[in-house]
Amino acid sequence: MKKDIDDYLNEGIYGVKETKAGERKEFLGTLRERTIFALTEGEVVQQQGVRQLTDAMKQYPDASLRLSGEVRTRFFKPYKKAAADYSIPYTSVTNQDVDADLALVLHVNHAINKEDIYLQEEKTNTAEDAEEKEESFTSMLKNIFKR
Repeated sequence: MKKDIDDYLNEGIYGVKETKAGERKEFLGTLRERTIFALTEGEVVQQQGVRQLTDAMKQYPDASLRLSGEVRTRFFKPYKKAAADYSIPYTSVTNQDVDADLALVLHVNHAINKEDIYLQEEKTNTAEDAEEKEESFTSMLKNIFKR
């Protein structure tokens, strides 16, 4: 496709056209199809997902890390340490005009279309949890019949 004068003028005035601009804003400047792992602001503040991030860094040594400039830098300390440990470059991305939920995105420069990119909750049902639920149910029944 050949560019004409109007295309050059529009690029000069409005900037280069960007594919999937909304998706790029959501994923801190990259695309969903390139994302390996992503954390929300709440997960970063609670320091969750560090182990999963390091596992992903081991698996994708050519990855890069993007950190939201909207989150205080102190919350990124364990993630930056992991990036340094695995020689993963990281950068801070600030999108003042976007209210994105994601605060951390590990990505590569090509499409991988990874299905599970978000933090998976570890489900552990221990015997203590079962006893606790049983006790609370029993105490609820006792309270009902006391009346």
